[in-house]
Amino acid sequence: MVVPGLAVAWLCFAQAPAPAANPAPTPAPEALLSVDLRDAPVADVLRLVAELTGQQLVLDGGVTCRLTLRLSGVRWETALEHSLKACGLASDMDEGVLRVAPAQRLIDERRQERALQDAQRRARPAGPIRVPLSYARAEELAPLLEKLLGPGCEVAWDKRTNTLLLVSHPQ
Repeated sequence: MVVPGLAVAWLCFAQAPAPAANPAPTPAPEALLSVDLRDAPVADVLRLVAELTGQQLVLDGGVTCRLTLRLSGVRWETALEHSLKACGLASDMDEGVLRVAPAQRLIDERRQERALQDAQRRARPAGPIRVPLSYARAEELAPLLEKLLGPGCEVAWDKRTNTLLLVSHPQ
């Protein structure tokens, strides 16, 4: 692979690499990287690390930066982390694919995913919850629970089985 600005790049393994029969090679955690780069595009640096370590890589469109690196005998994870930090980038590993994007974009995406999950959880109608009681009367506890639970919950009871029925209504 030809990388503009590449002076020297090699990878040393502390143990033998995985056999070729493995369809998705995972790099040895002891893999050490030594590079000497001057004014190299970060996309090329990331592609070099991905190729040498066997990682699957996806670069977002906003990944632009130039790096000068001189590393000797550094774990590839450390080299990747510092290269990303130097350019204001972050990574996300999902199902064996390393995605690199501007840090703020990944933060915004995570925030949107959490908001969507929260909205979906609130939108789901909760089914009734049955609470059988042994040492209290359901009709006596029901008014107390209604006050505690608030307007989004309805409390009913079954006198015959001495069971409270709690129903939550989405707001």
